[in-house]
Amino acid sequence: MARASGNALGNRHRFWRDPALPHLEARSIEDGQEVCYGWHSHSTFSIGLVTGGASDFRIGAECHRVAAGTVVLMNPDEAHACNPLDSRPWSYRMLYADAAWLAAVEGETVFRPFAPPLSRDAELAGRLDRLFGVLFDPEPDSARRAKAARSFFAGLRQALGGVASTADEDGGHAALDRAADFISAHCTQPLRLADIAEVSGLSPSYLVRSFKARYGLTPHAYQINRRIQYGRRELQRGRPIVEVALDAGFADQAHFQRAFKRHVAATPGQYMRRE
Repeated sequence: MARASGNALGNRHRFWRDPALPHLEARSIEDGQEVCYGWHSHSTFSIGLVTGGASDFRIGAECHRVAAGTVVLMNPDEAHACNPLDSRPWSYRMLYADAAWLAAVEGETVFRPFAPPLSRDAELAGRLDRLFGVLFDPEPDSARRAKAARSFFAGLRQALGGVASTADEDGGHAALDRAADFISAHCTQPLRLADIAEVSGLSPSYLVRSFKARYGLTPHAYQINRRIQYGRRELQRGRPIVEVALDAGFADQAHFQRAFKRHVAATPGQYMRRE
C-alpha cells in the first residue's frame, strides 16, 4: 500500500512512497512559504510542477523565476535550490525517479540527461499534474501507478522537443569522476581533502575549484549531500532517526536534523511520518 506522510499542518506537506514502486518517490507542498532549501542535488532524476505562487529556481549558474504551470527538471547530481519569494506562499509537487529505471523505460542502457531545466508547456504540465493525481490518490493500486508513471516518462523527452543535455559528452573529467566516486563510496566516514585529492590525482586547491565548477558543490558539501541521501534511504526503511544520524556520519541527531532540513526542507520526523 502506498503511504503519504504529513506534518501538523495536514496535507500542506506530504511525502508519497509505495513499497511496490521503490524507484519512485513524490512530495507535495501546499503552503511553502517557510520551505527553504540550501544548495543540494539528488542521485535521482527529479521533475516538479509549480502549482501556485512563484519562486526563484536556481540550477547551476542559472536563475529562473517560476510560477504556477512551470515544470522544472533536474538531472542526477545537478546542484539546485528553489525557494519562495520574500516568504510568500507557493505550492508545488516533486517526483524523484531512479535514473537506471528511467533509462530502461526509454529503452536505453544508461541514463541520458534531459534539457532544458524548465518548461512552460501547458500540455506537459497537465500530463504531470494528472500523474501526481494518480500517485497521491489512495484508490488506484500499484499496477495503475506504475503504468501511469511509465507512460509519462516514455513520452517526456518528446514533450521537451527531444532535447538531451550536451553536458559531459566526453564522459567528464576522469579525475573528478574518481573524486566523486570515492566520496560517494565513503560518504559516511571522515574524509580529508588530502585523501580525496590523492585519489583524484589533483592538488587540493585545484580539486576544490574544479569539483565545484562541475558539481555545483565543494567536495565537503558533496559528501554531506551524499550523507543526506543515505539518511533518506535508511529512514524509508523505518530505522530510528538517532541510529541513522550516527551511521550516516553525523556527530549527533541534532547535527543530522539541521543538515537534513537544509537539504530536504523537512525534518527527518516529517519525512518518516505516516498519515
